[in-house]
Amino acid sequence: MPIGSTTRPAVPSRRADLLGRGLMTLAAASTLLAFADGVTAMPGTSDERLLVEGWRTFGYTVFAGLWAILAAWPRRAPGIWELLLVHKAAVCVLAFTLGDAPGARTTAWIDLILVAATGLAYVLCRGWHPWRGHAVRRTGACRRGRTRRVTPHRTSPAGHHPAQRGPPVTSAAR
Repeated sequence: MPIGSTTRPAVPSRRADLLGRGLMTLAAASTLLAFADGVTAMPGTSDERLLVEGWRTFGYTVFAGLWAILAAWPRRAPGIWELLLVHKAAVCVLAFTLGDAPGARTTAWIDLILVAATGLAYVLCRGWHPWRGHAVRRTGACRRGRTRRVTPHRTSPAGHHPAQRGPPVTSAAR
């Protein structure tokens, strides 16, 4: 990036990327611990609460998986960052509004920490990049450290794709 430039580089620094991925790994691991705690608590759950507790407990594996995906591929998963942030923020708001309900305060603080960690990792890893729509096609040049952006299949006014070499093909020759 040139000195004085106001644009940010497309890829985060190695340190920022590792820190963001580390936060997502920690979120996934802690969610798996919550899953293990839920599994051990399920046998003592009353019959009328067993389905709800089982649903909540098994849901931990989904969230652990989503955070693991973000830890592994933070800029290749459009929508997952935002889905996690919206869900955890909604649960956090609900838990804070319920006040003294059993487990509400604990849930509110845990989900607030998860929202903060996920939001920080979103910024560190540049989690909005999957929405940019820039697919990269691997070519022989990629082995030399270069990539080529894929453009939608459009034809030039001359009737051929911009990457096509040679004269345009006429409809009679097709």
